[in-house]
Amino acid sequence: MEENKEMKQEENINRVDEIIELKKQIEAQKVQIEETEDRLKRVAAEFDNYKKRSSKEKEGLYNSLVGDIVSNFLPIIDNLEKAVEAETKDEEYKKGVELVLKQFKDVLSARGVTEIETVGKTFDPELHEAVSSVQDDTKGEKEIVQEYRKGYKIGDRVIRHSMVVVAN
Repeated sequence: MEENKEMKQEENINRVDEIIELKKQIEAQKVQIEETEDRLKRVAAEFDNYKKRSSKEKEGLYNSLVGDIVSNFLPIIDNLEKAVEAETKDEEYKKGVELVLKQFKDVLSARGVTEIETVGKTFDPELHEAVSSVQDDTKGEKEIVQEYRKGYKIGDRVIRHSMVVVAN
């Protein structure tokens, strides 16, 4: 009986040792899982940042390319606008020029190109190029009173600055 008791105690001690060893293994695996989760979260965050950065770069490249191409067509648009303003006896001819100008502007707006607003707006050196200034008490400070040449932008990128006359 005494032997039996000792065997049971030894078995219990072995079981306790096994349980302690299992708990150590479980804790080690928990730490390993936490480290793996942390690495996974970091990789996911890096990938998300990469996607955002890549998308932003792609948009910037697109805007740059479209801007470069559009800048070559701006003198043509300027000349068409002058042709529309010119006096002519042939109204059908004038309508044709207006339609061509409208087509050009529609293509530009479909590509995200917009005209920079000028007359009545406050002068902004990021958007406008002042070629002259006038004193006019009826106008506000740095108010644009006349536009010599239209400016265009795509998104936040200026393709061509507006040439303007600024008051005060």
